[in-house]
Amino acid sequence: MLRRLLLSLLLFGVTIGTTADGSRVETLLNNFDAAVKDGSTAKAAQLANEFLGEMHSLNLLEQPVTFSQAASLDTLCQQVWYWSGEYLYNRQDYHRAALYASKALPLTKGTEQESDCLNLLAITYVRLSDYETAASFAKQCYAIDEKAGDPDIISSTLNTLTAIYLSAGQPKEAEQYILKGIEMAEKANNPSRMAILQATASEVYHALGENAVALKYIERAYELDKQQGNEERMVVRLAQKAAVLIGLCEYADAVQILRTVIPSLRKSGNRHSMAIACNDMGKALFLQGNEQEANVYYREAAEVFSQMGDIYNEIHARKGLYECLWKSDPTEAKRQIDRFNELKDSIYSNTSADRLARYNAEFGNDWLKLENHEQRKAKLWAIVSALIALLLAVGIWFFMWRRHRMQQRINKQLTENIKELRERYDALSEHYDNAIAAAGKDNSEELIETDREFLEKTINTIHELMLNGQIDANHVAEHMGMSLFQFRQRLSNLTDETPQSFINIMRMRRAKHLLDRHPEMNVSEVGMLCAYNDTPNFTRAFKRTFGLTPTQYLEKARAEK
Repeated sequence: MLRRLLLSLLLFGVTIGTTADGSRVETLLNNFDAAVKDGSTAKAAQLANEFLGEMHSLNLLEQPVTFSQAASLDTLCQQVWYWSGEYLYNRQDYHRAALYASKALPLTKGTEQESDCLNLLAITYVRLSDYETAASFAKQCYAIDEKAGDPDIISSTLNTLTAIYLSAGQPKEAEQYILKGIEMAEKANNPSRMAILQATASEVYHALGENAVALKYIERAYELDKQQGNEERMVVRLAQKAAVLIGLCEYADAVQILRTVIPSLRKSGNRHSMAIACNDMGKALFLQGNEQEANVYYREAAEVFSQMGDIYNEIHARKGLYECLWKSDPTEAKRQIDRFNELKDSIYSNTSADRLARYNAEFGNDWLKLENHEQRKAKLWAIVSALIALLLAVGIWFFMWRRHRMQQRINKQLTENIKELRERYDALSEHYDNAIAAAGKDNSEELIETDREFLEKTINTIHELMLNGQIDANHVAEHMGMSLFQFRQRLSNLTDETPQSFINIMRMRRAKHLLDRHPEMNVSEVGMLCAYNDTPNFTRAFKRTFGLTPTQYLEKARAEK
C-alpha cells in the first residue's frame, strides 16, 4: 500500500527526499545485471540484497528484504528490476524506468507485485507522453485491483487513469475517473490518498475551465497535507493553486505564490514540478505584460522538459517563448515556433489516432489531412503536367486578363468593406452617446463611467483571451463575471451587436493592425495571435470582412507603397 502511495505522489511531482549515493545504486544495478548475464546466482543474490538495502534506506522499500543464495534468478530479477524502475522514476529518468519495469513485468505475473508494476509503467509512460500505452497498462492494473477489492488501491489506479486522460488533453474523460476515485478514497479513509485525489480533481476542473471548482479542490488538498505536516507536498499544492489563480485571472496573486514556490522546488530537486511552475510563472508574467521576465521562466522550463523528454509540457514552453519574443526578437521567435511544430509532429508518432485529432484541434491545422492532400495533389500533377504544357501558351494570356479584372473588383470591394467597417464603428460610438443622452442629465456622468468601464473591460478581456487561444462569448462572459445572458443583453444594448459579432470585429481589427504594422509576419502567425488556430478559418473570416485574403491584403499594401 505504501508503494502505491509513493507512486501516486511521484506522478504529480512530489519527490521523496534521498540521501543515498546515487552512484553506488547505479554501480550495484550494473553489477547485478552483469551477474545475471553470467548466470552467477550467488553473486546476484549478494548484489540484490545490497541493492534492496539501498532502496530501504531511500524509503522506497517499506521493509528490508534479504534473499538467500539459493533464491532463483527470476525471483532476484523480479525484485531488483522492479525497484530499479521505481528508483529511476524517482530520479526522473523515465526512459530507463520504463525499460526496467518492462523487464520486471513478466516476472511479476500472478504476484501481488504485478499490479504495482503495471501502475509504475502507466505513470512512467505518462511522463514520456505516450498516453495510449499508459492507459493500456493502467486499465490492466485496474482490472487486477478491482478483483482484489481494496478501495485504497483502486482509488490509486483511478487516480493514475485520471492523470493519463488529463495529460492527453481529455479532461471530460478524466472527470469520471477522479470522481469515482474520490468515492473509493472516502471508503478507504486514507487522508494521504485523499489529498492526492483532491489535487488531481483540481487539475481536472482547471482543464475544464471550471476554476472556481478547481480552487476548492486544491485548497482542500492543501489543508489535508497541512494536517499531516507534509511540507514538500504543501509546496506542490501551492504551485497547483497558482495555476488555478491564473485561470481566474488573478495574476498578481499567482505570481506572488510562484516566487516562493519555484525556489523551494528548485532546492528540493523536484525539477519536473519546478519546470511546470516556471511555465505557469511565464504565463502569468506575460499576461501582466512583463514579457522580458516571462521569457526567462519559459526558457528554463523548456530546457528542463527537453532534458526529461516531456514533449507535452515542452510544447507549451516553446509556445510561450514565441509569444514573448515575436516583437523583440523575431528571429529567435521563429526558431521557437519551428521547435514547437517539430515537437507537435513528434506527438503524432507517440499517440493514438484519437489523440492526434485532439492535438490538431488544440495546436492548429490537421497536418495529417494536409499530408494526404499533398500526396493526392502530387499524383494529380504528374497526370496532368503534359496537358498543362500544351495549354500554357493560351492559358497565360487568359490568366493575366482575368487577374487584372479580378484585382479591379477586389480593390473596389476592399474599399467598400473598409468604409462599411468604419461606419459600423462610427455607429457604435453614436449609439453609445445616444444611450448616455437618453439616460438624462442628472445621472449621465455615472452612466458614462459605468458603460465606459464595461466596454473597456470587455475589449481588454477579448484581447487577453485572444492570447490564450480561447475566444468565444461563453469565455468572455465567464471572465467578465457575468452569465452569458446578462453579458449578451448589456453588450447588445450598448452596441447593437451580438457578443460573437463584437468579438469578431475585435479579432479582425487586431488582424488588420498586425498586418499593417508587421508585414513580415506570415499569415498563420497573425491568425494564431487573433485566436485562429486554423489558418483556413482565419483566411475565410478576413476575406468576409475585408473582401481580400490576408495575403492579397499584404500584396495590395505593398503595391500601393
